[in-house]
Amino acid sequence: MRTAARMKGIAPFYVMELLARAKELEAEGRSIIHMEVGEPGFELPEEVKQAGHDALDAGRTHYTAATGIPELRKAVAGYYADYGVTVDPSRVIITPGSSGALQLVVGVLFDNGEEVLMTDPCYPCNKHFILTFGAVPKLVAVDAGSNFQLTAEKVAAAWGPQTRGVIVASPSNPTGTLLEESELEKIFQVVEKNDGVLIVDEIYHKLVFGRPSCTALALSDRIIVLNSFSKYHGMTGLRVGWMVVPEELIQPLTRLTQNLFISPPSLSQYMALRALESDCTAIFEERRRTFEKRRDLLLAGLRKLGFSIPAVPEGAFYIYADCSAFSDDSMGFCYALLENAGVAITPGKDFGTHQAESHVRFACTGSSAEIEEALRRLRTFLQS
Repeated sequence: MRTAARMKGIAPFYVMELLARAKELEAEGRSIIHMEVGEPGFELPEEVKQAGHDALDAGRTHYTAATGIPELRKAVAGYYADYGVTVDPSRVIITPGSSGALQLVVGVLFDNGEEVLMTDPCYPCNKHFILTFGAVPKLVAVDAGSNFQLTAEKVAAAWGPQTRGVIVASPSNPTGTLLEESELEKIFQVVEKNDGVLIVDEIYHKLVFGRPSCTALALSDRIIVLNSFSKYHGMTGLRVGWMVVPEELIQPLTRLTQNLFISPPSLSQYMALRALESDCTAIFEERRRTFEKRRDLLLAGLRKLGFSIPAVPEGAFYIYADCSAFSDDSMGFCYALLENAGVAITPGKDFGTHQAESHVRFACTGSSAEIEEALRRLRTFLQS
């Protein structure tokens, strides 16, 4: 059966293919250490689980408002008070994950052929959302020289007649680097000057190490911010996220979400509401500190083995490592490591084309013992 022409631009999510092979090997009895998928290894706090049970018992399994339950929208608005930012709950739209949020934003804002600037490397699905709606992802090469982030200078140089918007991520995937607030403000000035739109992906917000986290909403209420309960709160499979948008976008975004999704998952929203309470935040903060320790362990171990990591990740739970000392084929390197050592990591090819063959991503989402075992296996693999 013929598929739509747009599908030619939708590349496979290679990490999922690696995951599938890893699962096959596990089914054969092999021991596999998973460092390929960006999913926190912690279980949900009991308080959040109980909120789901309570919502189920109360029969809260029906459609909600398309933009989410009012209690959760109000709680998310209050989330930003810690940053000195006042957000009207009407500007908060609850979505089926941050992926749902970005699909809505792209569908509302960008016409066919309009360009959206993004980093290369970047999270791959974002560019595919843009392609699906007929817009054009314009990838801008970045490296350790700019901390794997866009700069105002790069944005100005890449801006063309068809450019309409910019997407940045801080902390970023795959590199875990942060975009400095001063540089973000300069980027916003370039975007505003060109009558464009700035979208900031903050789905790893609060997963920041060694410094306070910040939000783009502190700069302007004309910046669109996307967030999720998947990473800091560890609620990946519950598929609930949010966005904070300028007032004039509330109505068109509401119309599109009514048509695309009807509403976010009902039980997930009540669980997310509980996750925002202070006792749960204390749990998530302890987990954040654990991720920082795991990052330090993996970073030191990889460098000792000969991987080059010039940009130290200050957030998220990834290390983007240069593997060129061992291979000029990151995909082949990842498969060989999986098959021969039982360690699953992600090839740079998943995140773009710039230096993709010389980079791999490690996720430090498993326990310290698993990280130490992965490093031991890596050492044996590299020596062989």
